[in-house]
Amino acid sequence: GFNIDAPRWDQRTFLGRVKHFLNITDPRTVFVSEQELDWAKMMVEKSRMGVVPPGTQVEQLLYAKKLYDSAFHPDTGEKMNVIGRMSFQLPGGMIITGFMLQFYRTMPAVIFWQWVNQSFNALVNYTNRNAASPISVRQMTLSYFTATTTAVATAVGMNMLTKKAPPLVGRWVPFAAVAAANCVNIPMMRQQELIQGICVKDRNENEIGHSRRAAAIGITQVVISRITMSAPGMILLPVIMERLEKLHFMQKVKVLHAPLQVMLCGYFLIFMVPVACGLFPQKCELPVSYLEPELQDTIKAKYGELEPYVYFNKGL
Repeated sequence: GFNIDAPRWDQRTFLGRVKHFLNITDPRTVFVSEQELDWAKMMVEKSRMGVVPPGTQVEQLLYAKKLYDSAFHPDTGEKMNVIGRMSFQLPGGMIITGFMLQFYRTMPAVIFWQWVNQSFNALVNYTNRNAASPISVRQMTLSYFTATTTAVATAVGMNMLTKKAPPLVGRWVPFAAVAAANCVNIPMMRQQELIQGICVKDRNENEIGHSRRAAAIGITQVVISRITMSAPGMILLPVIMERLEKLHFMQKVKVLHAPLQVMLCGYFLIFMVPVACGLFPQKCELPVSYLEPELQDTIKAKYGELEPYVYFNKGL
């Protein structure tokens, strides 16, 4: 009677989603061996077929599902690259964000770290897209260069505008650049969904059609989540560092400022990755009445009034 695909926590509640993502974004899963990940996939697939090996404990199946959800794409079941996984957001994000916040004074450093951050974001966005809408190499390249240019231009422009502003204002420039780039990077990387629509399904996972309106909602939610993920660390940490750097003993150990910022970024991301991912359900529910008129007609012809909602994977 065990259903391995049934969520352990209620995904209709914010707290339930946070617990779910706290489980699958556990950064320790990044260091799990390929063999163990393959075992996890095998156990999940066998459990779905009802043929798990005799003596298998529920705890083993739950652990296998945790590894599976952290490393395999929910649409395709294919293993995701390590750097693009949400479980890599803590180690990857803390290093990049920490250095962006530390090295914000010189133009070469601003350009370099914004480029590194957008390269990382582009890979994460591609890895966690809705895989039912393929994207070409040309579109990926255009998306990457557009987002990187936006981030660098925002950072450089705001750095020049805030030269005479209080030091704290200059420390907030990286966040403004990251937020602006997220508004470009994610829609550009997933533009195929906006052009052709995202796959929507009925409650029984049967494909109904493709909706551009659903794609717009899903991508907007992902943009909000990504900005929320970085906001506390990139807004509060500059205030903390501004005060710490005035202390006498901190002025003597300037070489430790960057490692300290990286570590503090990690503390923020431990909580903010699952919180931001849990803001909206990954499996979105959308009223049929909100869809395109032609898709509404298709659904009403097939289901009548029995299917008031459609469902789709918004990505992460």
